[in-house]
Amino acid sequence: MSTAPRFDRGHTEDLMSFLAAAPTPYHAVASAAERLEKAGFRQVEETDAWDGTTGGKYVLRGGAIVAWYVPESAAPHTPFRIVGAHTDSPNLRVKPQPDAGGHGWRQVAVEIYGGPLLNSWLDRDLGLAGRLSLRDGTSRLVNIDRPLLRVPQLAIHMDRSVPTDGLKLDKQRHMQPVWGLGDDIHEGDLIRFLEEETGLSEGEVTGWDLMTYSVEPPAFLGRDRELVAGPRMDNLLSVHAGTAALVAASNRDDLPYIPVLAAFDHEENGSQSDTGADGPLLGGVLERSVFARGGSYEDRARAFAGTVCLSSDTGHAVHPNYAERHDPTHHPRANGGPILKVNVNNRYATDGAGRSVFAAACERAGVPFQSFVSNNAMPCGTTIGPITAARHGIKTVDIGVAILSMHSVRELCGADDPHMLANALVAFLEG
Repeated sequence: MSTAPRFDRGHTEDLMSFLAAAPTPYHAVASAAERLEKAGFRQVEETDAWDGTTGGKYVLRGGAIVAWYVPESAAPHTPFRIVGAHTDSPNLRVKPQPDAGGHGWRQVAVEIYGGPLLNSWLDRDLGLAGRLSLRDGTSRLVNIDRPLLRVPQLAIHMDRSVPTDGLKLDKQRHMQPVWGLGDDIHEGDLIRFLEEETGLSEGEVTGWDLMTYSVEPPAFLGRDRELVAGPRMDNLLSVHAGTAALVAASNRDDLPYIPVLAAFDHEENGSQSDTGADGPLLGGVLERSVFARGGSYEDRARAFAGTVCLSSDTGHAVHPNYAERHDPTHHPRANGGPILKVNVNNRYATDGAGRSVFAAACERAGVPFQSFVSNNAMPCGTTIGPITAARHGIKTVDIGVAILSMHSVRELCGADDPHMLANALVAFLEG
């Protein structure tokens, strides 16, 4: 059994606070870093020389974070145990020339990021958050956490075909939010507004990475409060659980592995970036950790050969209104425990040996787990799992929590699944 403290419903309540504090990948990694700092981890800069000291460390790069704990017992060839996740979620992101509008309405020009359920963004009160890049080369996080924008839906009186033909949305014409009234479009209005909101001087912002989000907070749902509704569970639920598990595992100095959290950006659009899973970030951090502890290339090869990664991402709970869309023999349920995700065509990285690793972790943690496979007649999504396995040559297993409404502005999970996942991750990291 795991020697770490057991997570309970309090972990789920903390998840809700984490979701509210992390409207963007940049805020998510900042919140994770804050939690790690409180646990004694320290940030290391990629531009500095690294030393071989033990303890908790982390690297921040944009919307990604890699954190690890080197126990006193670690040798240069000690393998890693990695929890992998991603920080980004589908949403509407501000374009380079954001000031738009017409017909008496002031709008913000946005681009569709990833694959959101567009209808879920209609008639929502939206805030605006992200990263501002300043003239002096620094950056500043911004979060306008109040109803600021809205994508208004067309009244049914003006499109009588909706009840019979369904809602059809054009990504360019129909998804631009309004944020005020006026006939004149003034270039720079939005950025000047953000400068004022953050106490910056006019003209100080020279670049931005901004995105909209629903300001409705996460909440327990149901007669017995056994469900949680909230934004960005795909995949901040796993980022939060991985952070908590790494902190819990760092309480021991006799670990047989070096526990790692790797939370990447840009999973929703292919992971090909310097902060994505298909980039060099994770491999570079692991290699530098080996070499900083006096290791050779042979030690690096030995460490990687014994490393296992759990790619933790949300999956699909059986939908009561669309049960026929699921595999008839695999129906993951909310509050049934974390799911093991399998696809023999390598959309997921799990194989039989990986299943044994995860099953052993769940057994040590005392939590049940479920299996997920797609209906043979339906295409299967993918994760950072196969990318991580192929890029670094390490054993990878795809797992997660079963949810409904994936890629909606507001998703749904069982209230007990987050803390069961966290307990399983602790047991995995401890070995």
